[in-house]
Amino acid sequence: MILDINNIRSQFPILHQQVNGKPLVYFDNAATTQKPQRVIDALNKYYTLDNANIHRAAHTLAARSTEYFEQTRKAIQQFINAKEDAECIFTKGVTESINLVVQTWGRQFLQAGDEVVITTMEHHSNIVPWQMICEEKGAVLKVVPINDAGELLMDEFEKLLSPKTKMVSCVWVSNALGTINPVKEIIEKAHAIGAKVLLDGAQACSHMEVDVQLLDCDFLTISSHKLYGPTGVGVLYGKRELLEAMPPYQGGGEMIKEVTFAKTTYNEIPFKFEAGTPNIGDVIAFKYALDFVNALGKLNIAAHEEALLRHFVNGINEIHGIKLVGTALQKISVQSFVLNNMHHFDAGMMLDAKGIAVRTGHHCTQPLMQRFGLDGTVRASFAVYNTIGEVDILIEALRKLANLNN
Repeated sequence: MILDINNIRSQFPILHQQVNGKPLVYFDNAATTQKPQRVIDALNKYYTLDNANIHRAAHTLAARSTEYFEQTRKAIQQFINAKEDAECIFTKGVTESINLVVQTWGRQFLQAGDEVVITTMEHHSNIVPWQMICEEKGAVLKVVPINDAGELLMDEFEKLLSPKTKMVSCVWVSNALGTINPVKEIIEKAHAIGAKVLLDGAQACSHMEVDVQLLDCDFLTISSHKLYGPTGVGVLYGKRELLEAMPPYQGGGEMIKEVTFAKTTYNEIPFKFEAGTPNIGDVIAFKYALDFVNALGKLNIAAHEEALLRHFVNGINEIHGIKLVGTALQKISVQSFVLNNMHHFDAGMMLDAKGIAVRTGHHCTQPLMQRFGLDGTVRASFAVYNTIGEVDILIEALRKLANLNN
């Protein structure tokens, strides 16, 4: 199926504006994707017609809101092929999803001397929480190294595994490099020595087919706002037996069955982990983002994005003075680079003056930047609504920047 990109772009009102007197070229999709009109309309409809708290009232608005909210949970189950929708827990984002696992599973099952394995390319949200619990429990945090292309050294990964390894928590796709990690192999090797596996799916779920049963991962995190949905919504998938064995993350309404001053009994999953009033409107709107992706087809989206990435890399390789950072053989449409004659922040500001939005800095991956001897990069990341023409605008702008001071 060949995608009609003009039709797709027409569904994103934010794209049709000028920034600094130039047509907006939005290449910061790894930070957050833009939202199609159907998502915006769903959010507006909720607050216009359906606004009510869910699960706890008998009136019509509450019943409608509850139904729409739970429809999103069912849509997520189908999107990732979980066994049941109860294995899908709503959070405020991937960061909270990882912290939930760390503060429940980690506190329950990690002991002094146990080992947790992460990788060099992790986002800070998959580093700091594990550092915190390892320090608290006396556990050891180990790190898988990478090569100069930004690929995991799998032989070194195997050497780090031992009977003491209790968790392997790794990013499926690097937000800074675009590298696709061999997560099926990672899961199989970790399970072989009795360890659990958490996959950070923030970047993967908008670009790749996801089947948690086929992968056999124990946990998977999902970000709505990087999947054309609203901000403030995330999902933690976990196998039922693990979620049931984990203590509650927060106390309050919804996560209880019965409360007395003497004792509280907790609700069933997923509600055990969803204390308080959730982000109802944004969760409901998230379903419409999933519908958008499903209608286009993940494989079709991936093929278009791959063409954009290939065109960009070919163009950049012809420009003297620009170095690509992250050249793995298996990548999604994310490319970091540095200009030899310019600080990455200055480059980002000069591109912004031309209406081109990119990300600059360490991308919440400071240890990864240190591995490459950098304090940051410029990062261009492409989505389904981007065009070859837009990529050419970026290439030409970078050619001019690279020629400055030369």
